[in-house]
Amino acid sequence: MSKPYEFGPDDSWEGVVTKMSRGMLDGSNMYHFVEIRLANGESVKVRISRRLWKSVTVGDRIVKQPHADPAKE
Repeated sequence: MSKPYEFGPDDSWEGVVTKMSRGMLDGSNMYHFVEIRLANGESVKVRISRRLWKSVTVGDRIVKQPHADPAKE
């Protein structure tokens, strides 16, 4: 498993969900990930909240604004 990309609080991006996954990387906590295809064509794996993970499907657009959590558009 590749390491997810870490965006900072000042970053902003938007992209389309291409893959969803989850796993217990440390053996005790469930982590939720989506692979996002950004506008420039680059694909990145991003950790998101459980609530957002449960509300999105492949093909949905996710937007992250500065100083905010990613959200479904």
